[in-house]
Amino acid sequence: MDSKISRADDDLQKMLEVKRLKSDADKKVGSEVFDNITLKTLYKLANQGYIHLLNGAISTGKEANVFKGADEDGNLVAVKIYRVTTSDFKKMQIYIQGDPRFQIKGSNKRQLINNWVLKEFKNLNRAYDAGVRVPKPIIAKNNVLIMEFIGNAQGIPARLMRQVKIKNPVYVVQKIIDYVRILYQDAELVHGDLSSYNILIEDKEPIIIDISQGVMVNHPLAGELLNRDIENLVKDFKKMGIKISHDEIKRKITDLIG
Repeated sequence: MDSKISRADDDLQKMLEVKRLKSDADKKVGSEVFDNITLKTLYKLANQGYIHLLNGAISTGKEANVFKGADEDGNLVAVKIYRVTTSDFKKMQIYIQGDPRFQIKGSNKRQLINNWVLKEFKNLNRAYDAGVRVPKPIIAKNNVLIMEFIGNAQGIPARLMRQVKIKNPVYVVQKIIDYVRILYQDAELVHGDLSSYNILIEDKEPIIIDISQGVMVNHPLAGELLNRDIENLVKDFKKMGIKISHDEIKRKITDLIG
């Protein structure tokens, strides 16, 4: 039995081609991301063919890291790993309470994280099926979410909208508003944290990301979150040279006549 476990650990280390962690801070983050349960989850996903290689962080945050990976067929994927030790559980509970899709009992942090990942997976599916350009979700297991890699064929990740000089602002603004309208009317979701920090630009096209906190339109916080999203967009669009009011954007999103 011990030899089997040892071989499994060796196989997992070969799969995880993560950059060597040099500083104490890096080692601390590494231990927070790749704890024992996460490593076992990644190994199971590797056995199922969802991950063959995992290397290079696309983004790092307080609650989750996103890595570039590849499946057993060599297709690039994005692997989002939530950290149990540093996640904002109070915030998660606010967004997940009132969502009829989830019943969280007690204060088990890992259970909350796992449901949060499942929530993002379900939100991505609803958005993708409705026609919103989001990363296509592939699988969610425990605190790991695997989804479509957004970037070019050479494996260079797409950049955030705030990092890009938009050459076609009128088109991008209209596309984003259309996506938020589809998200609201067809997927019946409100993003809840939409801004230039959660929109990628790839080949001049906007892609909406990080939808874990998204709520159904009948959620008690939906109206407040929609208004916050619109306020963020008004500010972002103004930086792009496009002046459009909060009321005008909201009317385009919520007007069922169009």
